[in-house]
Amino acid sequence: MNSAQADAYLRRIGAHHPAWPTSGVLRDLHLRHLKAVPFENLSIHLGEEIVLEEKRLLDKVVGGRRGGFCYELNGAFGALLGALGFDVTLLAGRAYGEEGRLGIPYDHLALRVRTVDGGDWLADVGFGAHSHYPLAFGARTEQVDPGGTFRVLEAGPDAAGVRGVGGRREAEDLDVIRDGNPQYRLEVRPRVLGDFAAGAWWHSTSPKSHFTRSLVCSRVTEDGGRITLSGRNLTATAPDGTKEVSELATDEEVLALYRERFGIELDRVPEVRKG
Repeated sequence: MNSAQADAYLRRIGAHHPAWPTSGVLRDLHLRHLKAVPFENLSIHLGEEIVLEEKRLLDKVVGGRRGGFCYELNGAFGALLGALGFDVTLLAGRAYGEEGRLGIPYDHLALRVRTVDGGDWLADVGFGAHSHYPLAFGARTEQVDPGGTFRVLEAGPDAAGVRGVGGRREAEDLDVIRDGNPQYRLEVRPRVLGDFAAGAWWHSTSPKSHFTRSLVCSRVTEDGGRITLSGRNLTATAPDGTKEVSELATDEEVLALYRERFGIELDRVPEVRKG
């Protein structure tokens, strides 16, 4: 990412070019990203190809003023942070599903970010409703955030009895917990963006993926709440967790809401893909 692309990305999220890649700057960029760039899976249902290459991600998130899901959002954000001087490592995760089952390998992409002032952080702008700020990577105590109370803990063995890699403590998998509920299991081995291509393909095509079976477009609001459009159902969540749900009646209302609340210009209403 060159300086012009980085500046365009910063304008996209309403930020200025920082002087130093510090923990405070990371916190600010993380929250700005969550407010400006929606978590959405519309490309899957609009027949748009998802390509995990830096230029294509920037074309979509910055040039096209769209959002994406974890591979796209954290992939693009990680590229921006790297261009700004942060030390960024891509990590693979597996989301917890029904009955505590873990998802496929490369189910999720998150970021480990180190800062010049000694910070070591788990940054994640691509998991939907999650922490508003980066989580301290090495802390094992509760971390209170506007998005909930989080913990990052060493994980136990998975269903196959495997505990991390090679039994080394520094290589053990981590569980990310929100309000007492496990969200995803994270490997600490560094990855590259291309490693996630199979996971992105599966989530974009498999009838077993929740992304192919539903529509979602969601972002953090200015007051710290959240607004989510799932098909025609609009959910406005206040900072205290209170929810207000309504249904949009017409295509015009849906397109206007995408445009006015998410900044997304569409020429047709996305519909869940059949088959």
